[in-house]
Amino acid sequence: MRSFLPFAILACLLAGLAPRLVGQVSGRHLPVAAATEAPLVAPAVAAGPRTVVITRAANGNFDVEGSIDGRRLDFIVDTGASVVTLNSDAAARLGLHPAERDYTLALNTANGVVRGAAVRLDMVEVGDIMVRDVAAVIVPVAALRSNLLGLSFLSRLHHFDYRDGKLRLEE
Repeated sequence: MRSFLPFAILACLLAGLAPRLVGQVSGRHLPVAAATEAPLVAPAVAAGPRTVVITRAANGNFDVEGSIDGRRLDFIVDTGASVVTLNSDAAARLGLHPAERDYTLALNTANGVVRGAAVRLDMVEVGDIMVRDVAAVIVPVAALRSNLLGLSFLSRLHHFDYRDGKLRLEE
């Protein structure tokens, strides 16, 4: 519970700022929530054409397998994160290696200000759902151990909701 409180506070702050900031995805100020637990990931379950249902994991997160440009990656679905957020280790596995000078974003997280590098992802997939040209940010692995599936992906869906302990994503 102790580690959840700063995350919850940050999520509330970001929820208030998200509408304004999602519109600035191509700009230089993109906030991101930080998660500290590595996910125990279950594959997304297709529940119909272009619908994915994700069950809450034992750790309380909605952990999901996805892929970026066809390469498998684990995420925590985070409705409080404005953008898809990758740690530098995951980004490197995808062939993304921003230079130190590319870390120009100042991101306010529960753990303080973190530097991030803005990138665009050609294709992000979760189950049968695919979204192209997704804004993302890369942060040092010390600041974020888990990758976050944020609003730059989720807001492009037709609908997403939580009910009966499950998160439903609909393209």
